[in-house]
Amino acid sequence: MTTTLSPLATNPIHAALAQFPLLILDGALATELERRGCDLNDALWSARVLLEAPELIRAVHTDYFAAGADVATTASYQASYQGFARRGLSAEQATACLQLSVQLAREARDAFWAAHPEQHGLRPRPLVAASVGPFGAMRADGSEYVGHYGVDSTTLKDFHRPRLAALLAAQPDVLACETLPCQQEALALAELLADEFPQARAWISFSCRDGAHTCQGERLADAVAALANYAQVTAVGVNCTAPGFIPDLIAAAQAASDKPVLVYPNAGESYDPVHKCWHGCADPQAFAEAARQWQAQGAQLIGGCCRTTPADIQALAAWARPGWHETHAVMNGPEAQ
Repeated sequence: MTTTLSPLATNPIHAALAQFPLLILDGALATELERRGCDLNDALWSARVLLEAPELIRAVHTDYFAAGADVATTASYQASYQGFARRGLSAEQATACLQLSVQLAREARDAFWAAHPEQHGLRPRPLVAASVGPFGAMRADGSEYVGHYGVDSTTLKDFHRPRLAALLAAQPDVLACETLPCQQEALALAELLADEFPQARAWISFSCRDGAHTCQGERLADAVAALANYAQVTAVGVNCTAPGFIPDLIAAAQAASDKPVLVYPNAGESYDPVHKCWHGCADPQAFAEAARQWQAQGAQLIGGCCRTTPADIQALAAWARPGWHETHAVMNGPEAQ
């Protein structure tokens, strides 16, 4: 299938990249909420905070904007009708939660942008990306990091359809279809957008197990190439992946597509699923220096995933926009202390 779109104005990512060479994505939301005292030991993960403390989500978005992020990714990664139903919420309540995730990011963006007119023109007006986590995230069994779901594409479309409708009704700038472990789910989403949501724009980002393969084991280059003719897919890339694999994955994505490449890997620590804890030490300066190399290799949207913080994004922005950052950075949250 091939989809066609009207030009630049319909594509917020391309419009921003036409003015600025790099879009700075935000960092982790869930692990940042945990650092601020939230208990996310729950099948809903960060979506639990939508029910219990939405003001904390808004505050995290604000801190990422203050650190230099040009994109806020919403707290809807783990939010699904099935997951909310298991918690006793009706479909109407689930829809409200999904839309609240977009509303919180939009409120944080609008308030931040209105409060800082001195930054207008020095950076893009920040975008809101509605997170669309994979089918495996709904299962809450780790299968988003493995793939091999054992379901057909119709099942995947039926799962994603109501989430996309609810999120898009809240008017995000773009969808962030992220942490996809397999080509099958990426194509199901691309086909669903083309057939039923023709006005939507999305990026598609895979989780990868090494420098060449998705978590399910397909070549990233093949998965990216399969999306080439879907014009609604505005960028392709990798997230929730070890930083050391990113250079090879950028090369693979660039070789397979002319779409902008995005990368937002984990901070570099390793997760112990047995003891449910992280090992290693994250270093914002090391992360920022690696990001500089990723941009040199061709990545145009760069941020962080699990365990990254506003400090990582601030360090990235310090080299990406040194003049702006030295004069206008306004860290207000815990990272400023």
